[in-house]
Amino acid sequence: MPGPDKRKQSLYFPEDMLKEIQNEANRQDRSLSWVVQQAWRIASKEIRKFPSVNDVLEPHETGEA
Repeated sequence: MPGPDKRKQSLYFPEDMLKEIQNEANRQDRSLSWVVQQAWRIASKEIRKFPSVNDVLEPHETGEA
């Protein structure tokens, strides 16, 4: 059985947010990656409730009349 997918991806955070994540990772003796993954796991159901950009555009913005 293949191992977990460990692709690398660059993510950019505002400096103050990154410091908060780093502080929490240090507090829990975990990696930044682990903290972000757990945050996504917890928040993803709420985030999926957000409308997509296509749901909020006015008809003239999409080229439709």
